[in-house]
Amino acid sequence: MSWHAGVSLLVLVCAGFLARRHWPVIEVGASRLAHADRGWLLVATAATLATWACSALAQQGAVAKPLPAGRLVAVQFAAAAANHVLPSGLGAGAVNLRFLTRCGLPVARSATALAVKACAGTAVRGCLIGGLALTCPGALRLPPLPATAGTLTAWTVTASATAVVVTAVAAVLLAGPLRRALRSVLLDVRAVHELPARAAALWGGSLAFAALHAAVVVAVAQAVGLPVSPARVALAYLVASSAAVLLPTPGGLGSLDAALVLALTFAGAPGGAAASTVLGYRLLTVWLPLLPGLVTLGMLIRRRVL
Repeated sequence: MSWHAGVSLLVLVCAGFLARRHWPVIEVGASRLAHADRGWLLVATAATLATWACSALAQQGAVAKPLPAGRLVAVQFAAAAANHVLPSGLGAGAVNLRFLTRCGLPVARSATALAVKACAGTAVRGCLIGGLALTCPGALRLPPLPATAGTLTAWTVTASATAVVVTAVAAVLLAGPLRRALRSVLLDVRAVHELPARAAALWGGSLAFAALHAAVVVAVAQAVGLPVSPARVALAYLVASSAAVLLPTPGGLGSLDAALVLALTFAGAPGGAAASTVLGYRLLTVWLPLLPGLVTLGMLIRRRVL
């Protein structure tokens, strides 16, 4: 058996393990969505399908060299599935890095392209949060902390200060490599922005990707009758997903779910409706595409696209 077939079998086993481990979540989410508004669920499904095309558009925008469009979209679909197997985006990053190198880009240039795409995604997400926060005054205000929160605040300040010190020391020790890496990223950013079509693809694809994921949550919220305005739901998703990135769980599983339920509850949603919204979002964006995505990943490996 070739190593390609072995990797294909491995990803299928991972899919079965994840589905079995989280089967109660899948079952409950499916039963709740069975009574939801079908029209809004179709809107959420369409938005989900469009996210992979937008991810491909943003990835093409981060590379000056033309990439095969059909394979690029298939790779994004497979990368999204791989992202739910490995933590902190490592799955998607590894799949895209392999694809770019197979397309003839050097490893350093491929890694830089991934960094450019990630930075663009972070920037547009921050802009969306800022814009929605202006339209929803007070939405980002946290509820009052209990009197016993003083100790927790002290620990938070201490941890933050420690993190700053560690980061500063690491920056000093790695000044040379960091400077070279930053110079390489800046050169690639300039090269991409010298091509208007690539710059439009990078920023437009990144913006559409974040907006469509928020639209999925909004559509599911409308389907289950969540009594919160669409703008507040979108803001809650963007803030929760940004916070969940800090926790190294596969695809944000667990961290994003908890953060999004909490954010929707703070926005005024009942706990049950908030949980139903998150389950529906996860079902559409994770569980339903997971097995087809991993099968696609295995096929791309067997055909040596990856």
